Amino acid sequence: MIELEGFSPPLLQRETINHKVWKPRTFWRMGEPIPGHLSLGLRILSIVVPFCLWWALSASGVVNPKFLPSPVEVAQAFGRLWAEGYLLEDVRASVTRVGLGFLLAAVLSVPLGIGMGAFATVRSLLEPIMGIVRYMPAPAFIPLLIIYLGLDEAPKIALIFIGVIFFNTLMIMDAVKFVPKHLLEATYTLGGSRRQTLMQVITPFVVPNILDAFRINMASAWNLVVVAELIAATEGLGKRIAIAQKFFRTDEIFAYLILLGVIGFLFDLLLRWVLRATCKWAVD
Repeated sequence: MIELEGFSPPLLQRETINHKVWKPRTFWRMGEPIPGHLSLGLRILSIVVPFCLWWALSASGVVNPKFLPSPVEVAQAFGRLWAEGYLLEDVRASVTRVGLGFLLAAVLSVPLGIGMGAFATVRSLLEPIMGIVRYMPAPAFIPLLIIYLGLDEAPKIALIFIGVIFFNTLMIMDAVKFVPKHLLEATYTLGGSRRQTLMQVITPFVVPNILDAFRINMASAWNLVVVAELIAATEGLGKRIAIAQKFFRTDEIFAYLILLGVIGFLFDLLLRWVLRATCKWAVD
């Protein structure tokens, strides 16, 4: 092809521009990464837009402030709660309950999920009962947990455990079931034992899926801690929400809800960091 100095074909010009200038169609890329500045802008908008709508709606006077306090009132409520000295203890209590309940569920669900995904016999034995129990709402176990475990910390931790373990296990099982067969066949061909296949091929392959399952089900743990803290709790964010509801302090309810969301999001960021640190090949 003959090229003239200072001249490039229109197609080449368009491709060069596409690499330098963002175009509207970049927004609708399917299954492809987007520029970092676009991703950052969209993430900021996802927080700023709802906050501005909340501010505008509360300032308009259309909704009674008792039902929808303004961001300023919520911030003042947060400052008041902090000054009272209960906030840190409530956060510590809730984080401890979520951490222990989720950790116990994670420790058991990983071997169970890998075993059920790798061995059809284990799957046939456990999947039916797990499939039934996971549809039983975890809060429905509260009366039994009180009878069996009393009113201290044990039933609260157990409730979070019950609400997480079955979903963790089944999601990990599904990840193991989709490990490419050619990897297993290649391992056996090279003389790998069943134990080596399980520990050195299957388990490393599904680590990203395990961490994703943890991220998804961590939200369930934080949902359940609010319910768990209604079981004769003296401290915890869920308990404070119940007290605020009793006295119709909606500004405090909003403050506690936002705090729960922020703490849960920090846990999500922690798991994302672990995923990036341990499974760089699986991160976009």
